[in-house]
Amino acid sequence: MKSLFISDLHLDIKRPEIITYFINFLLNLDKETKSLYILGDFVEYWVGDDDPAEGLKDVFNVIKEKSETVEIYLMHGNRDFMISRKFCSKYGIKLLPDPTLIRIGNNNIMLMHGDTLCIDDKEYQKFRTLVRSDAWQEEMLSKPLNERLALAKSLRSRSLKETEDKDEFIMDVNQEEVLKVFKNNDIDILIHGHTHRPNIHKILHEDNEYRRIVLGDWYRKSFVLEIDGQQITIEKNIIY
Repeated sequence: MKSLFISDLHLDIKRPEIITYFINFLLNLDKETKSLYILGDFVEYWVGDDDPAEGLKDVFNVIKEKSETVEIYLMHGNRDFMISRKFCSKYGIKLLPDPTLIRIGNNNIMLMHGDTLCIDDKEYQKFRTLVRSDAWQEEMLSKPLNERLALAKSLRSRSLKETEDKDEFIMDVNQEEVLKVFKNNDIDILIHGHTHRPNIHKILHEDNEYRRIVLGDWYRKSFVLEIDGQQITIEKNIIY
């Protein structure tokens, strides 16, 4: 039985071809698929469970259908961290904390969204701490839906502008932080998304070899990591 890992789909009605592609991906999961892990930024933004998520109803209905035969897990990213546990349960999704430790075969694996590894981006880390706080989220949810949607769009525009002005290395993971994760958690493999820089990195340290697997975003291509026992493969497909 195999486990699949994906991240950074950024599902949005402005990109209907991705929605259709992902629905077909779900419907065509083979019988050997035991679990599907979605490691954050599943949707472009989420302002509360009353978010109309226009165009995504079919996605969640198919997820609910597939959850009867496949374990489907979701980890919050920096776009969808307000999806609640209650909403997940409604559609058969199991919400995971970030980070989460799992074991497959002989491998101890840590799953993360990946943004907490980007510690050189100090402004982002301050913002992340703010919006993940209960106080900020309670205040946000107290606002009318239209106001929340407008704020989400405003924050998205600001994020795009700030990204353009930042050096590339600031937005990538900090290598010392990555090594600390391996050393402090006794893991063999770290899997994450967020950076949109898919790769399998081999890290040699004190006679140990670690693997950091970075999942890709689903814009022009899909990236699916498959672990079947000790076999690890990444499948890439052009979406459009």
